[in-house]
Amino acid sequence: MQRQNANLNPLPNGFSYQTNALSAQKSLDLFSFLRDNLVWQQPTITVFGKTNPIPRWQCFIADTGIQYGYSGRTLTAEPWPTVLDAMRQRLVKQFDMPFNALLVNLYRDGDDCMGWHSDDEKELGNEPTIVSISLGAERLFKIKHKLTKQVYSLILHSGSCLVMHGTSQRDYQHALPKQARLKHPRINLTFRCVR
Repeated sequence: MQRQNANLNPLPNGFSYQTNALSAQKSLDLFSFLRDNLVWQQPTITVFGKTNPIPRWQCFIADTGIQYGYSGRTLTAEPWPTVLDAMRQRLVKQFDMPFNALLVNLYRDGDDCMGWHSDDEKELGNEPTIVSISLGAERLFKIKHKLTKQVYSLILHSGSCLVMHGTSQRDYQHALPKQARLKHPRINLTFRCVR
C-alpha cells in the first residue's frame, strides 16, 4: 500500500519529496549496516559562548581531498563504503550532479535534533542540490522562509528522498525538532557536491 505524502501544507519551490525512494527491506538493511559499520563521531559545537556535543552522531564521507565543515569546524572525511558509493553513482546519473561528499547523521531518539539552519556554506556553491535519504524512525521536518517566517511541515518516512535545490538554501532554513516521546533511531544521508 502506498503511503500518503504526509505534507501538512505544500512544499515551497526548491523542495521536492518522494515517499518511497527505497523499499522497506532495503531501508531496513541499509539502516542496520550503517548503524553498525560507520565511524560515528559526536563533535562539540560552541553556540552563544557555550560548548557542548552536538545532539546527534555523524559521519562525513567524501572523495579524497574534499574538505567541508560548518560552524567553524572542518569535518574529518571517511572513505566511501561500497554500498554508499553505489547509491552515490545512481544519484549522480539521476540528477546529473557530481556528488562527492555525504554527511550522515544518526539521531538516536527524539531528543537528538537539528536546529534551524541553511546549508549555505560557500563550499556548496550558490544554488546547491542536496539529496536527503531518510532511514528508520519517521521524523517531523520543518522548513521556514527567512523573510516571511512561513513554516512548512513534512513527515520524513523511512526510505524517502527529500531534494533541496535551486534557491532553497538562500531563501529558507530547515530543522529537525525534538520529539520527546520518540524512542527509535533515524539515520539521514545528505549527498552534496563540495566545490
